[in-house]
Amino acid sequence: MTQKTNWVIIGRHAVLESLTSGQAIDKVMTDRMISLPDIMEAAKKAGVPVQKVPMEKLNKFGANHQGVAAFKAMVEYQNLDELVPHLYEQGKNPLIVILDRITDVGNFGAITRSSEVLGADVIVFPARESAQLNADAVKRSSGALLRIPLCREKDLASAIRYLQQSGIMVLAADEKAKTSIHDIDFKKPVAIILGSEGEGVAPELLRKVDDIIYIPQAGKMDSLNVSVAAGIILYEIQRQRKG
Repeated sequence: MTQKTNWVIIGRHAVLESLTSGQAIDKVMTDRMISLPDIMEAAKKAGVPVQKVPMEKLNKFGANHQGVAAFKAMVEYQNLDELVPHLYEQGKNPLIVILDRITDVGNFGAITRSSEVLGADVIVFPARESAQLNADAVKRSSGALLRIPLCREKDLASAIRYLQQSGIMVLAADEKAKTSIHDIDFKKPVAIILGSEGEGVAPELLRKVDDIIYIPQAGKMDSLNVSVAAGIILYEIQRQRKG
């Protein structure tokens, strides 16, 4: 027997169906003591992260979980390779925000809110090591997560390469950079990568970008909160584009 609740799907058949039918699933939890190869394969194909947990954790979602639970996303995801051509067709000058391992729901929500307010067209983030876009995330974004297109990518390196091939300049924000945000021509199509507060943008991504930028600071603090940094950079882009 399987069962579905509002945001949690339990039972092997129901979870497998949700993964193969194209539903937006944030993550899957499986009992760490059992093997579910069909679920694992379907999750891999769908780009959905899988977390192995004690059975007791799954028991919270119902007695008939059969060792697996899937968490439905409250938001819809779009394909980056379909969205970018559509932006150009609409006559837009693409502004894309890429979030590399932003796992804090508050930061993710705040960045999304700033992105929507300051004219970003898309939020891109990896399927793994990202904040769960649940009801709390939507609330913290003041609903922006429901208004701005979201692209969940299996591989950010491939996404960066695709954006560059599409005529979009890809920049990474890093406090140790040598290029100020004031020295960049943001009137061009641009994507900005923001990294986790603990580690910043991953080194393998830094090696692929067109430039690395920093925000000039007057104080002695080492860095800004990532959501604050996002707001400053996006405001500078809007300022330049509005002349």
